[in-house]
Amino acid sequence: MRTLTACLAALALLTGCAAERPCTAVGAPVGVAVTVKAPLAARVADATLEVCWSGSCHRPRLELRPATAAAGETCAGDSCSVTMEPTGDEHGFGTVAGLPKSPVRVRLTLRDAGGGEVLDRTLQVTPKGRFPNGPDCGEAGPSAEVIAEGGIVREG
Repeated sequence: MRTLTACLAALALLTGCAAERPCTAVGAPVGVAVTVKAPLAARVADATLEVCWSGSCHRPRLELRPATAAAGETCAGDSCSVTMEPTGDEHGFGTVAGLPKSPVRVRLTLRDAGGGEVLDRTLQVTPKGRFPNGPDCGEAGPSAEVIAEGGIVREG
């Protein structure tokens, strides 16, 4: 019985000495992420975003950029590198100060190089808080994502 008690006491001491995971200063942007999937993305030269709730609307700056994904990994000894290649998709982020964690109306308009409308859709999304350092380090955000694919726009 003494051995069991000693083992339990030692285990309790070791558990108490475990290093806590530090919370860093990394945050999460507040707003709406936009992804335009290929092949639709090839037709898009400009995008506008409107986010509305509680009787007011916000029109954040939204710049689409080419998306990339890991295409191959090369390792030599203890070092590895990854080659990134374009996916054909476009992505961007519109910062929206004060974005609530409740349903908002998002309107995404996509235009071609001549200014012609490629897609204009409105949908309701619910932004969520984000935990960039894990749930023990507090909530950041909130943010939402919309994805344009073919002729539809959906919540991501």
